[in-house]
Amino acid sequence: MKLRLSRSLQELGLSEKESLVYLAALELGPSTPLRLASESGVKRATVYTILDSLREKGLMFLLYEGEKKRFAAESPDKLEFLLDQRKTLLKKILPDLQALKVEEESEGRITQFQGLASMRQVYEGLLKDVRPGDDYLIISHQAGIFELDPTFFQKFLERRAKLDINIRMLTTDSPLGRKHASEGRQYRMQVRLLPETKVLATNLVIIPRRVVIHQLSKPVLLLVAENKSFIQLHRELFEIVWKSAASLEKPGRNSRS
Repeated sequence: MKLRLSRSLQELGLSEKESLVYLAALELGPSTPLRLASESGVKRATVYTILDSLREKGLMFLLYEGEKKRFAAESPDKLEFLLDQRKTLLKKILPDLQALKVEEESEGRITQFQGLASMRQVYEGLLKDVRPGDDYLIISHQAGIFELDPTFFQKFLERRAKLDINIRMLTTDSPLGRKHASEGRQYRMQVRLLPETKVLATNLVIIPRRVVIHQLSKPVLLLVAENKSFIQLHRELFEIVWKSAASLEKPGRNSRS
């Protein structure tokens, strides 16, 4: 278990030796450097440096018992503060890091992603990249996409509805497609159904800066295109289909155009 905990602490930002000394201090209570060195397996000469480092991180403190000095571990709750410090530092240096990054020429760039984890990453990127007032256009087989990860896409739908964007969706005529059409106002989107004979094997999303083509069958595959002409073509095709698709006008269904 100690090995696993040590690795986890290293992922939080401690060095291997810092993690070993900290774990030893948690287990022993107030201790001398010699005892901590023996328990952690870290050389005594190095332990003093490690203890200073852990004190700077707020994970260790010094106490006196008579004339003797003892070192004790702070509560593991302090690790959350350490994580917050790392986040704060990242936010502070992020603009400088972005300034260093060479701007890539995105014209004509098409990136391929595969697997459910990458799929979630691509869709999260869509929410981060859209800006207030942007169009968010979808051609979808709702039943197919929700089968891949129903929990993720339901939460995605709810989070997307909180953004100030213009969402329009063309979806296959299925029970789930009709359900989302009837709940269009709830999710701040306009929905029109494609003809019943149309069956889609892909999901298409168009935002001003990219097009996502998502293969729904396994293996899960996504192509992300950032070419302006490619995006414009898909926007125009979407508008043609949108105008030709009959909006739902029955009571309780979204009929906005």
